[in-house]
Amino acid sequence: MDNLKIYLDKDINQELIKSKKIAIIGFGSQGYGQSMNLKDSGCDVVLGLRQNGKSDIKAKNYGFRTMSIEDAVKWADIVQILIPDEIQANVYENQIKPNMKSGQYLMFSHGFNIHYKKIIAPADINVIMVAPKGPGHTVRSQYEEGKGVPSLIAIYQNPSGDSKDVALSYASAIGAGRAGIIETSFREETETDLFGEQAVICGGVSALMKAGFEVLTEAGYSPHMAYFEVLHEMKLIIDLVNQGGLADMRYSISNTAEYGDMTRGPKVIGEASKNAMRDILKDIQSGKFAEEFTSEMKSGCSNFNKLRQDNTNHPIETVGKEIRESFVWGQNKIINKDKN
Repeated sequence: MDNLKIYLDKDINQELIKSKKIAIIGFGSQGYGQSMNLKDSGCDVVLGLRQNGKSDIKAKNYGFRTMSIEDAVKWADIVQILIPDEIQANVYENQIKPNMKSGQYLMFSHGFNIHYKKIIAPADINVIMVAPKGPGHTVRSQYEEGKGVPSLIAIYQNPSGDSKDVALSYASAIGAGRAGIIETSFREETETDLFGEQAVICGGVSALMKAGFEVLTEAGYSPHMAYFEVLHEMKLIIDLVNQGGLADMRYSISNTAEYGDMTRGPKVIGEASKNAMRDILKDIQSGKFAEEFTSEMKSGCSNFNKLRQDNTNHPIETVGKEIRESFVWGQNKIINKDKN
């Protein structure tokens, strides 16, 4: 097993990032979380956005200075691209690349476009990554609580020789040094991140919860009871796993639950599921998924939009909305779509 090196605030030159002018391109989930934390950490931040657009108005309401993407790139030392993966290459070619200068730092929070060579930066540009292992809204909420979200850093090009120090300092400023920072590569981050999203933490878990809900309701059980059992309790269990692994979870649950976990779980996620996961990983490694996703985005998203609508209309969502609106814990959400 590789030796694990974890960087914390005490290991990092936290003042370095304050000497750099940072342009954040985009004000979605990560753009919001990272720019807010950078600002509160005393950094010089500008948002590069379509002027007078929805994101521009939101950013200005938070007190940010905004510029066009072109002007922000000209102004900055660091250009952090936090717009959706599918539009990064086009925005880079048309608005970012023509305005970059030698020695700048081009930064990402996901390696997709660099790893799959949708974006190829000039040799005199530093290419780095700071990737929080959590959504931008969580990056912000954890920072506000005096905590942080663990993050990855990676260096792809380093003509200036200090890219790692800059990446660490930036990661510290968004709160990651409070939790821990690990160095990886663009390839490893991209492929493991896509696999985790598709096979486990998003695709696998959401499909598992929907299937469980359907099995219970088709058997005649109350959809409200089904929701609590297969979706609501998931967070309570995952909190235990997050803090102490599977061992802490199994220590906390009943003997009945633990025995059922270890004897029935492998029947649900067995060799057939692992083979499906292996196929998913192969598609990621070969670039097949990247091409499929890029093609879907370019062709108008007809399949993507249908999938979104079908999932929005799933009974687990309609029942869940009713339940969450009826309980106190459903009123204090991390995400406010009108503000962040």
